[in-house]
Amino acid sequence: MDKLIIETTESGDVKERDEQDVSTPADFTSPDVLYDDLIKTVRKYHPSDDMSDIRRAYEVAAEAHKNQKRKSGEPYIIHPLCVAIILAELEMDKETIIAGLLHDVIEDTPMTYEDVAQQFGDEVAMLVDGVTKLTKLNYKQDKVTEQAENLRKMFLAMAKDIRVIIIKLADRLHNMRTMQYQPREKQIEKSRETLEIYSPLANRLGISKIKIEMDDLAMKYLMPDEYNDLYHKVEEMRPGKEAFIRDMIKEIADHLKSHGIKAEVDGRIKHLFSIYRKMVSKKKTFDQIYDIFALRVKVETVTDCYTVLGLLHEKYTPVPGRFKDYIAMPKQNNYQSLHTTLYSKSGQPFEVQIRTFEMHRVAEYGIAAHWKYKEGIQGRPADAEENKLTWLRQLLEWQKEMPDNEEFINSVKDDFSLLSEKVYCFTPSGDVKPLPAGSCPVDFAYAIHSAVGNRMVGARVNGQLVNIDYKLKSGDQVEIITSQNSKGPSRDWLNIVKSPQARNKINQWFKKNLKEDNIARGKDLLQAYCRNRGIQLSELLKPEFMDKTCSKYGYKDWDSLLASVGHGGLKEGQVVNKLQDEYEKKRRASLTDADVLKSITEDAKDRPADKNSTGVLIKGVRDLSVRFSKCCNPVPGDEIIGYITRGRGITIHRTDCVNILSLPASERNRLVEAQWEHTTSKNGSYAAELTLYGQNRVGLLIDVSKIFSDAEIDVKFLNSRTNKHEQATINVGFDVRDKEELARIEGKLRKIKGITDVARTTG
Repeated sequence: MDKLIIETTESGDVKERDEQDVSTPADFTSPDVLYDDLIKTVRKYHPSDDMSDIRRAYEVAAEAHKNQKRKSGEPYIIHPLCVAIILAELEMDKETIIAGLLHDVIEDTPMTYEDVAQQFGDEVAMLVDGVTKLTKLNYKQDKVTEQAENLRKMFLAMAKDIRVIIIKLADRLHNMRTMQYQPREKQIEKSRETLEIYSPLANRLGISKIKIEMDDLAMKYLMPDEYNDLYHKVEEMRPGKEAFIRDMIKEIADHLKSHGIKAEVDGRIKHLFSIYRKMVSKKKTFDQIYDIFALRVKVETVTDCYTVLGLLHEKYTPVPGRFKDYIAMPKQNNYQSLHTTLYSKSGQPFEVQIRTFEMHRVAEYGIAAHWKYKEGIQGRPADAEENKLTWLRQLLEWQKEMPDNEEFINSVKDDFSLLSEKVYCFTPSGDVKPLPAGSCPVDFAYAIHSAVGNRMVGARVNGQLVNIDYKLKSGDQVEIITSQNSKGPSRDWLNIVKSPQARNKINQWFKKNLKEDNIARGKDLLQAYCRNRGIQLSELLKPEFMDKTCSKYGYKDWDSLLASVGHGGLKEGQVVNKLQDEYEKKRRASLTDADVLKSITEDAKDRPADKNSTGVLIKGVRDLSVRFSKCCNPVPGDEIIGYITRGRGITIHRTDCVNILSLPASERNRLVEAQWEHTTSKNGSYAAELTLYGQNRVGLLIDVSKIFSDAEIDVKFLNSRTNKHEQATINVGFDVRDKEELARIEGKLRKIKGITDVARTTG
């Protein structure tokens, strides 16, 4: 959706413009035109006229990717060009632009790190290599371990050079812009990852320009009904609201001008996910959201910001409890602005954000707005900006201290959370400490330093002694009382703290100072758990079971795992359940899969040749007892694999079947090689299923059916459903001879008017 902006000109006139996402139309533009757009964007902010290095990077990338295509069928070079344009919009330096153009060459082409370094220097090669390493994950492990390793790798890359992550964010944004060409499962997977990790990361870096678009695109694929519902509601109210905003901009601009304030005033439509998040977090209806169309006033100085606030509060009645001062107390991502909600003369509420031009630049570009490089010091921000990466250094400390992957992921997500409210409290010396809503003095103590928290014996709030579970409020002045005789934190504190930092530091204290006690306590808890449930623990405590349990939860040895159980970091039930799973796997495997396969093979050799052969070879043997999986419906020409079942022979799946890709590591030894016989009869038929997406219209099903009747293909079933926005989803099952015939049918279906996508089932 275009983002309408209404703003004042220097003369005080009001004008309108549409701010389009650069890469939306550019996806279907020739590479040379895109390159010209890139250079125009760079020239707007870069002082140098020499673009030869960027030109050379474009030519090298185009040559390296010349035989590659994207899912949409476009030349692959379109993607790195669009990534580079996004980076140029963030006004990044030339090295980052060049690395954006080359970010896939090490991974996807014959080019090496040495090739890039030789042609473009070590700095660019390091950036490209950093982005490449972020994509090389170990997918053989469980999902929690995989995600934790991904995050750890990302934070280490950020510490080395934050530009690596900015390139990765631009890469993910363009992939989200072109997600319509991916299968539905991939759309959901990538959108969830974007909403949980990449968008909050952009938020913590303060890059709202990327964050807000990622949010909307992820919502579009994860919550299509909610997205479309909000879209239509906003469109219905747009004409009236735009007229109101236009009038308010003129009125406010004239009022400020009459008082000698030089300001720019603009208004824009709030992004859909922002509206949705506020509706959910505040439990409000669409009609109760005041800032769907927001006004913004930009001025030269901080003093002007507060002067404008006073003038607006003098002219309009403010809504009680709706004022926030993010200038005096910035958000964790360094966002600064004054927010106030006012009643217009007609009684309609509206929100105004007041900030300086520099604050606006930081709000749009975040860390990228200040990324200036010193000569001879690569990958380091200017000294004045070092403190803005404090949270990153904190995360790096966490990742070293947390062997438990699940605990680490939860801590990161808590810290990243877009929905978390903050309270702002002060030390006696006036330093501000932002904390999660509901925090207590213990959270405040650990926000100062772990040593302060560990020695804490009490607290004063606003000069009065309070209980340690006192709920802090914004503006509270907190004094922590410590004692050298303190025996350390209490386990009960884990039940009252709200910040992941405090919880982590308390757990670390117990791990380091009471390890032996925790090991003994962990043993007792395991024994008590098993005794109460009639489980023989001695049968489960075999070295192989214990090792796999340690690996599952990310501990290097059994004592470390017991210590975690002892201090409450891991539940004893989780440990016992995993031990039982390993025990059952070994017991069931007493009849090995090899024995099952051997038995099936011998039976096949004894049977006479079957005229209705499946046409599948299992490890070179034909006519085994096989059946085709209904979850993915393989047909001749597909890459296939066999799965040994218990009592039902071997099931044949496509190799891209979701059920095969998500198979646990413990089950993968039941997979066997399978392939189609070269002599597979073209007269045979195989079940296939397609899902069609499109806009409903009269005659759509007739056109779909005609494709099959013209090809003389028997349709087994056809189901259609249409949502309230007239978007149709059609499932059709039929028989085909091979993958080539299926591809021909799929191609014809894509040409039907109204059809936007066609996908095969993959599990």
